[in-house]
Amino acid sequence: MTGENPEVSSHDSRRQVLYWRLLARLFDPEEQAALESASLAVVEDIGLPPALLDPKVSVDSTVQRHPELAAELDGLMVPDPESTTGTEGDSADERDRAAEVRRAALVSKVLLNVFASGSGTVTAGQLSQWQSDAGWLERALGCEPGALRGGRPAGGAGPELGAIEADLVRRMHLREVLADPALASRLTPSMSLIEQLLRDKGNLSGVALANAKSLIRRFVDEVAEVLRTQVEKSTVGALDRSVPPKRVFRNLDLDRTIWKNLTNWSPEEERLYVDRLYYRHTARKTTPQRLIVVVDQSGSMVDSMVNCTILASIFAGLPKVDVHLIAYDTRAIDLTPWVDDPFETLLRTNLGGGNDGPVAMAMARPKITEPRSTVMVWISDFYEFDRSQPLFEGIEAVHRSGVKFIPVGSVTSSGRQEVNPWFRERFKALGTPVVSGHIRGLVHELKTFLT
Repeated sequence: MTGENPEVSSHDSRRQVLYWRLLARLFDPEEQAALESASLAVVEDIGLPPALLDPKVSVDSTVQRHPELAAELDGLMVPDPESTTGTEGDSADERDRAAEVRRAALVSKVLLNVFASGSGTVTAGQLSQWQSDAGWLERALGCEPGALRGGRPAGGAGPELGAIEADLVRRMHLREVLADPALASRLTPSMSLIEQLLRDKGNLSGVALANAKSLIRRFVDEVAEVLRTQVEKSTVGALDRSVPPKRVFRNLDLDRTIWKNLTNWSPEEERLYVDRLYYRHTARKTTPQRLIVVVDQSGSMVDSMVNCTILASIFAGLPKVDVHLIAYDTRAIDLTPWVDDPFETLLRTNLGGGNDGPVAMAMARPKITEPRSTVMVWISDFYEFDRSQPLFEGIEAVHRSGVKFIPVGSVTSSGRQEVNPWFRERFKALGTPVVSGHIRGLVHELKTFLT
């Protein structure tokens, strides 16, 4: 093309080579010799290490050898609102295109390491490396650690990464790994791993069972720390001025005390005589409330079961909140006696099976003693075994009795949810629309109930 800048054209070609090579490796595990050699030439020419092209080399290892790349990987895939491409003349445009080639090489490394997960048996070391590489992808996308794998609040890529991790866990000889303390210590707890442990706990014993419990407890503690912070921020009640402030030094309102005693100022002595101290009110208004959490523990709701079990235990620790927890599939189980300990609660769950909501409702309704002071949170995808009408009639009756009913499609870290359209429309007509699947949405809904 007449007037085409050869350098710019070269930048475009280099970037295309890197991305074509990425696509080829993702969809065809066999190396494409021409693309591999061309990509190697591009990477070496722009001063990047050849290890970027090898998916067997972890991102961690690459960064350890080339620490300057860590800063480039952080936020690498976050859109830049201040991009200057094409706005500051040819030189700026060329610099941007050269930077895009470098960016393409780094993006290819992160994506290939995470999405080219191979086949066959997976070792504990391989799972650990994949989790680490997934962590770099989260950093590149500007997400919190664990966000895309079901551990923390996340975005739309969560389901895909969660499925890959779940597949890796299934391909690992987990029982053998758990029986070896050295191998088990290399496992990083995640939602996919916890799901597998909970499903297989009945087949574990001895050292393997002890290691499984240790991993579950670590994951529970990590998630609980995040959720506890969210709950504490959302459940601070209004100041209760009917309760006299505690007359302790930490509550002393020094500014008000000085202001109220200014009339006692002695100019001759240059001294302020204080005849009354003023203290800040710290008591918060709280009302005794009952929180009934009913959660579907069928196969499609595993992360909801884990998250809600932990969340229920946190709310149970708040003053004047009486929490009850029921889990169900085709049967219902009252987990209230263990609600204070999410670890013990999860060990008593039996993940899998179908859905029989009316069985859970029959267990939950007797727990309603004062409807106006009760909230019922029902977490499910509401895909019932041909018993949709009986369940909805029970929910409608509970709602009309004065109970605050909150239907939640799921309580996941990524916020994704799939809800039976039949139920979704009826909940909307009832004035109780389905809450977003993000766990922060549920915490927000409970805020007004608890304050």
